[in-house]
Amino acid sequence: MSQFDLGAAVGWEGEDQPVSWNQRDILVYGIGIGAKANDFAIINELDKSWSPFPTYPVSGTNQDVVNFRKLMTGGKHSPHLPKFDPNRGVHGSQSIEILKPLPAVSGEGWKVKKRLVAVSENKSGIIVEIESTVVDAHGTPYVKLYSGSFNLGAKATGSNFSKRIAGPPQGKPVPKDRKPDWVVRDQTSPEQAVMYRLSGDYNELHINPAIGKAGGFGGVILHGLSTFGFGARAIVEAVGGGDPASLTLFGVRFTAPVKPGDALETSIWDMGPARAPGHEGETEVAFVTKNAASGKVALGAGVAYVKKVEKSKL
Repeated sequence: MSQFDLGAAVGWEGEDQPVSWNQRDILVYGIGIGAKANDFAIINELDKSWSPFPTYPVSGTNQDVVNFRKLMTGGKHSPHLPKFDPNRGVHGSQSIEILKPLPAVSGEGWKVKKRLVAVSENKSGIIVEIESTVVDAHGTPYVKLYSGSFNLGAKATGSNFSKRIAGPPQGKPVPKDRKPDWVVRDQTSPEQAVMYRLSGDYNELHINPAIGKAGGFGGVILHGLSTFGFGARAIVEAVGGGDPASLTLFGVRFTAPVKPGDALETSIWDMGPARAPGHEGETEVAFVTKNAASGKVALGAGVAYVKKVEKSKL
């Protein structure tokens, strides 16, 4: 009998993590996700249109440089899961739901509360999904995130298993019978990963070409969460009239890597009114973000809820 009980792992709660941010952190994040010089709503805190970009919380809790390898192997983990090799872990999916608008400065006492909400095992490895809730000093939730990681080659029981107790709203498939309602093209810079890493992800895969070559990527690749932010910016620009506060839910699967300097193309379909509670009056969109250099889908199964600005439609 296996020493690991995957079913018992579901529901495990991690330690609360303190989190804080200031306006500078939010501005640095905006540059890391490709904001341009005229994107005043993202890069100019003095502009009346400015507000914290809603996907900022995915960047994590680190305000200073950290040793990525120690970070990935340290801390407490569920005793019902095997130890995972950080070199064989892949960020498979990510979603964020804004429950209340983020303040520009956190102040003291904010925390991230985490629990393991889903786990599955198949012959290829183990997939784990973590729910993270950002709460203020009074315990009021502002943001809910779900992050799925695929641990290639990991084994617990050696048989198929799946259990889930919570998860993000699911979107509709991209329509195959009509063209997208909006298409947004954007360009990452050769320095894109250098800039994004300043928001907290110091994995050497994103700055040291030798690490990327050893991993079979042919060199440095862009952080998936930077590409995530490019997709979110595209939807805010096309559907939300450029207002960061228009985006209240955003979720994707990471399906192919992007290299710094690659061009991206996000195709967006209007799917009608958002169906989830708390999102009345918002529009649901489906989208994919393709790597224009390779033609591969970088962000798949995309879903977003947006406060739609009618004049923004092309």
